Amino acid sequence: MAESKIAVYGAIAANVAIAVTKFVAAGFSGSSAMLSEGIHSAVDAGNGGLLLVGLHMAKKPATPEHPFGRGKELYFWSLIVAVLVFGLGGGMSIYEGVMHMRRPEPLTDPTWSYVVLAMAAVFEGASFLVALRQFRRQSAGRPFWSSLHGSKDPAVYTVLAEDGAALAGLVVAAAGVWASHSLNMPVLDGAASVVIGCILAGVAVLLIRESRGLLVGEGVRPDTAAAIRDIAQQQPQVQKAGLPLTMYIGADDVLLALDVVFADGVVADDAAAAVERIERAIRERFPKITRIYIESRNRIDLSAVAGTGEVAATRIE
Repeated sequence: MAESKIAVYGAIAANVAIAVTKFVAAGFSGSSAMLSEGIHSAVDAGNGGLLLVGLHMAKKPATPEHPFGRGKELYFWSLIVAVLVFGLGGGMSIYEGVMHMRRPEPLTDPTWSYVVLAMAAVFEGASFLVALRQFRRQSAGRPFWSSLHGSKDPAVYTVLAEDGAALAGLVVAAAGVWASHSLNMPVLDGAASVVIGCILAGVAVLLIRESRGLLVGEGVRPDTAAAIRDIAQQQPQVQKAGLPLTMYIGADDVLLALDVVFADGVVADDAAAAVERIERAIRERFPKITRIYIESRNRIDLSAVAGTGEVAATRIE
């Protein structure tokens, strides 16, 4: 989580500086695309603050009302960020672009626009590289797109997505400003603003999709679930293990419930020892699985321990 904050702080600092320079350039040049870029950077800076709120709330300890902690706070705030990117970033940019296309006005000297775009590219690129470095550390060598979809840390992949969209928006804004002056067609500047808005809206939809999955109880990948099941079934005392039930309750906090059927004749001591070995092996291989609940679905022979015959074992933790 500390590494996630580094990416967020870097993004906030870059976006505040960029937003100010873009708005100044938009005022001097009258460029609709530059104004859309300024709105985009301002929204991104505010979104970074909301992600910090989510990171802070997610660290709160468990309470009787929230026995598993508040880890999903981060997913909620990342959803709010995605909605703001869609509505304020994408919606305002498209609106500004459409209005400029309906009433195009010739742009003034574009020099300041180019200077600001170059500065913004440097700042956005630096923020993007910081987020990419944190993301690569979490991906553990997996392919980029697979890791992006599989990441459960919204603080990192949201910054990465926003910065990527920002860099694409800078290219579009530069093309719009250049085409407007070179072809003497101010309407193209408005069209560039619409394209920027569409880019932001597309990124926002992807972020909303990821946040929704985590909020409604997304679990681990199928290959991870299969590996957990194999770990349990490798124990000689275990006859069969059911399909693991998992859920992310935080970026680095996974809940696991697992049903097992012990072999005939297994006594309570052997079953408990097997459960401990299963838990230890799962935690060593998958450190993010922090809460493990293993339940037996058969009757355990306790006669060798307490002399009481067979009783129903409802849960072994």
